Amino acid sequence: MPAFVAFILLLMTGTLVPVNRRFQQTPGGVPIYVVSNGFHTDVVLPMQEVCTGRHWLRELNQPALTARFARYPYVAFGWGNEGFYLGSMGGRFPGPKAVVGALLPSRTLMHVTFYRAAPDSGRYVVPLRISVAQYAQLASYVRQSFGPPDSLGRQPLRQATGYTPHDFFFPATGRYHALRTCNDWTNRGLRQAGLRTALKAPLAASVLFQARRSRRPAAE
Repeated sequence: MPAFVAFILLLMTGTLVPVNRRFQQTPGGVPIYVVSNGFHTDVVLPMQEVCTGRHWLRELNQPALTARFARYPYVAFGWGNEGFYLGSMGGRFPGPKAVVGALLPSRTLMHVTFYRAAPDSGRYVVPLRISVAQYAQLASYVRQSFGPPDSLGRQPLRQATGYTPHDFFFPATGRYHALRTCNDWTNRGLRQAGLRTALKAPLAASVLFQARRSRRPAAE
């Protein structure tokens, strides 16, 4: 079997192999959501979590965003390739240069989207309840994915606008490549927090598959 085919099979079968298989939701715990557009995954977190003291508008420290979104209860975080993200502006599909560039180590951005309400349930939304300790671990992972703050202690915006009036891009840490993708970023964060994840998550479906199984009875 050619090495490339074996590699692809490893990635795909990794979707079916769970990590943290004994994870169970915490009744009354911190609400989070794993969401997808079919290709890319984000984690949606409470804007403010009292037990940990985590308040994402304070973390970003962008006064204009604080003024606009202070009453929004949730915020989504995604990590991905800079060229692919920006090449998708205006509803376009990124050009060949951006697609090929994403296969090689390249610059990254954090995509932050503010939610006026909890995500609607549906095919691409998995709601979960996790412990305060698990949330603290996940929030720390997200926070460490942002680039360094500026001289005023603010997370600098990559540009003034995103895809909509409710989302924005920030410089991120780490390099994107074929083995370190947006879905891998989500999968790693959930795994580090102790949630059930896939061994390998090349696709959004890989992340959602194991997240959904987290909602089943422990006997499964």
